[in-house]
Amino acid sequence: MGFLEWFEGWFMWALPWCNVVILVYYVIINGTYFSLLFTSSLATEQHRRANWADPVSPVDPTTAPPVSVVVPAFNEASNIVESITSLLNLSYVSHEVIVIDDGSTDDTLQRLIDAFELVEVDLIYRAHIPTQPVKRFFVNPDMPELTVVTKDNSGKADSLNVGINLSRSPYFCSVDADSLLERNALSRLMSPILADPEQVVATGGIIRIANGCTVRNGQVDKVRLPKDFLSRLQVLEYLRCFLFGRTGWSVLGSVMILSGTFSLFHKRSVMELGGYMVNTVSEDMELVVHLHRHMRARRRPYRITFVADPVCWTEAPTTLKQLGRQRRRWHQGMAETLWEQRGMLFNPRYGIVGLLGFPFQLVELFAPVIELLGYILVILSTLFGVLSPEFLMLYLILSLLMGIFLSVGSILLEELTERGYPRWRELWILLLYAVLENFGYRQMAVIWRVRGFINALGRRKSWEVVKKSGFARQQEQEAVPVPEATP
Repeated sequence: MGFLEWFEGWFMWALPWCNVVILVYYVIINGTYFSLLFTSSLATEQHRRANWADPVSPVDPTTAPPVSVVVPAFNEASNIVESITSLLNLSYVSHEVIVIDDGSTDDTLQRLIDAFELVEVDLIYRAHIPTQPVKRFFVNPDMPELTVVTKDNSGKADSLNVGINLSRSPYFCSVDADSLLERNALSRLMSPILADPEQVVATGGIIRIANGCTVRNGQVDKVRLPKDFLSRLQVLEYLRCFLFGRTGWSVLGSVMILSGTFSLFHKRSVMELGGYMVNTVSEDMELVVHLHRHMRARRRPYRITFVADPVCWTEAPTTLKQLGRQRRRWHQGMAETLWEQRGMLFNPRYGIVGLLGFPFQLVELFAPVIELLGYILVILSTLFGVLSPEFLMLYLILSLLMGIFLSVGSILLEELTERGYPRWRELWILLLYAVLENFGYRQMAVIWRVRGFINALGRRKSWEVVKKSGFARQQEQEAVPVPEATP
């Protein structure tokens, strides 16, 4: 028997079992997505009507607790001044900004010193959470709400732990150094805590793509779609991830991820865990899942929520190389977190988180592997004559329609949040990209995530740095009128 005959026999035996696995996967993941989209639509509309009837009033300074905004920074010279400017200009009544320069090799520190007229001082550092040693402190006596600390490079998680140790507030907000917050973002992010301070221990806001927008004085002045193909595709991804993904899980009480780009925590609860875990490449997810486990194991009433109102603008990667690095790291971090907290899986002790939220994250973890296997099986089945061309075409059309439906639903949810793109032409462009993303880009994303999964299996711990051009460069580009490209 030749190899081809042997392989064909083995393939024909294994195909039915593989088809069952793939069918179960598609039913679970798409059924969950549709349920989340429906739940998110109801929650978003209810929230919109509540805001229409009773607009958000200014935060009462007598009842609002102070917040420490913690900003880890590594080689962020291109964005750091705009980012810190936006944080200092937040409308929240009482907040401080702590920047941790994690051993930058560019002029991140010097730009901060020059822009905010900082001087070096001696401060006492108490490591309530163990961290690597800190080196220097910088302040401006006329700007007591800003503190900059430097240390040797030891990673984002360790930098965040330094910020927690330095913070003087009962709550801290983690913000990436390549991000900009809208002026009312922190006030809106604090709204669940102000409504229920006894139970809400963490909350997160929405992340939106700043590429293409006009940035002035640390604020997004004009909201516009990016002009490049890759950034526009990421706009769709972010809308799906936040507006129906995390909104839906928040309603169900099973939020497993709050983006480290913009999330807020009760400091004492995080310190009980020992702060952020430093031996993972996705410290934000690990902290949230660990919080779930910690609070439920001690039978404490608590809530972890997501709010679609607070907006944080971030710069998205504009090259396939940088985007691939980002997506590999995200998926690797998910694998590390789920393995670290594997005792929660299907454990009734952890309630809906253990019985629903955690298992679905496990499905998401294996999703790219199963999807890649599905592509291979479809090709082989067609070559061996198992699938007819008509069935193959039907399969591809159904997969395409499912992806388009979820993307279009996310775009409509964005319009409900009243944070949509102001021009009708941009809305139509997004709808067009909801179709285009299924031809090549989705398959590349699957391969990136599979590589992240493999990195986790190989216990690779290196952090893949994503380089970005910076808001200042975008401002320069916006200053020159450029005719819009046809979609």
